[in-house]
Amino acid sequence: MAKSNLDLVDDCDSFPYYQSDSAAYVASISAYYQLRVANHDYAVGYILSSVAEIFRDLTDWAIDDDERTLTLTTGATEAERSHVVMRTVAAMRETKHFQVLQKWRNELYPVYGRNRELLFNVERCASPLLGVVTYGVHMTAFVRLKDGSMKIWIPRRARNKQTYGGMLDNAVAGGIASGEVPFEGLVRECEEEASLPEALVRERARACGTVTFCYIRDERAGGETRLLQPECQYVYDLELPEDVVPKPCDDEVEEFYLWSIKEVQEAMGKAEFKPNCALVILDFFIRHGILTSENEKDYIEITSRLHRKLGFPTL
Repeated sequence: MAKSNLDLVDDCDSFPYYQSDSAAYVASISAYYQLRVANHDYAVGYILSSVAEIFRDLTDWAIDDDERTLTLTTGATEAERSHVVMRTVAAMRETKHFQVLQKWRNELYPVYGRNRELLFNVERCASPLLGVVTYGVHMTAFVRLKDGSMKIWIPRRARNKQTYGGMLDNAVAGGIASGEVPFEGLVRECEEEASLPEALVRERARACGTVTFCYIRDERAGGETRLLQPECQYVYDLELPEDVVPKPCDDEVEEFYLWSIKEVQEAMGKAEFKPNCALVILDFFIRHGILTSENEKDYIEITSRLHRKLGFPTL
């Protein structure tokens, strides 16, 4: 049976929203500890209880089982905190405590406070372990044909990728490293993943807001399951001329397809898309009048869920 659009949202935005379903939220949150920073009385992430236990009795960290918090106690500056976090997760990688840390990227992701200040940086592969908000850029590339119809460029991820191998993706997608401006990240990813000329991207790419969700990782993500991964994706559209064809440039993408809206919808119904990429396409469909309140009974819930509050400080 084909998945509905709301099913696709549920597949990705899988952590209950505390205002809409408090009972489910309470049941889910009981498996996690709040991640905090000393002198900041709020959560910057949710960390699985089983993961928090590994931090028990470690220097620079404190667990409060009554409050269900794990607090980084050392460091008065971003640099000091970042050093402690890096030292901790690097040691855990060496001892092979967590599978997810074996995918070390040597890329830093930012963690922000309530005043949008940078609290610390964390190695990319460790971010889901700590349950902190991560940021990315996702772009939908499309073509308007002479008959007025629209087709969308859809890549297939390399089948040997450790995460979501062989699944369908957005034309361009990637993480935003600490200190990187979203649009510059997009330009970089366009060249690396789709061989799109920088000048064309800078001229034609259009910012379309963000898509936010809280994903509970499953086996397709690689490494430990049930890790919480809140994300904010900066979304872009790129209308391409018919003679511009995206081409794989690295080993991340196997091939590109130019599909009709119906073909894309059929693949979505078969759950062939990477979960967060399906959400970006739903957002595209809404913005372009393909998905409306007239043809989608769950339109209001879907539009709301695509832009949910994450419950953590964000940029």
